[in-house]
Amino acid sequence: MHKILFICHGNICRSTMAEFVMKHLVKQSGLENDFLIDSMATSTEEIGNGPHYGTVEKLRQEGIPVLRHYAQQMKKSDYEKYDMIIGMDGMNYRNIMRIIGSDPENKVSLLLEHAGSPRDIADPWYTGNFDQTFDDVLEGCEALLKELKG
Repeated sequence: MHKILFICHGNICRSTMAEFVMKHLVKQSGLENDFLIDSMATSTEEIGNGPHYGTVEKLRQEGIPVLRHYAQQMKKSDYEKYDMIIGMDGMNYRNIMRIIGSDPENKVSLLLEHAGSPRDIADPWYTGNFDQTFDDVLEGCEALLKELKG
């Protein structure tokens, strides 16, 4: 069982998008019973809110199901629950480390590292560009699934 937690600042744009894209890819591969996939925030700013309308709209354009989701904040105890904790940018990475303290099992990474490109995924909350965010998230999730399938 692969237990993956996607992280961004507010858990309404990028991490939610990554959660739904990864769940969709895993289901298409017939592997949904082999994965536990969730997403959370490093901040408390959006706790309880649903996905950003831009994320919802982009996922629907791409034919990816938008599931029930409310933003929640990552806790230190999530380190034990998940095998992989995947941030969307360098600030997320630093905030994840602030929450968990240390990463002795090397569980924390950035999504695009799995695609061989350690660049940040831009936050569409600020850029307004959900298309570019989706392309980056898809690239990272496809590479991650390929990596985990061996």
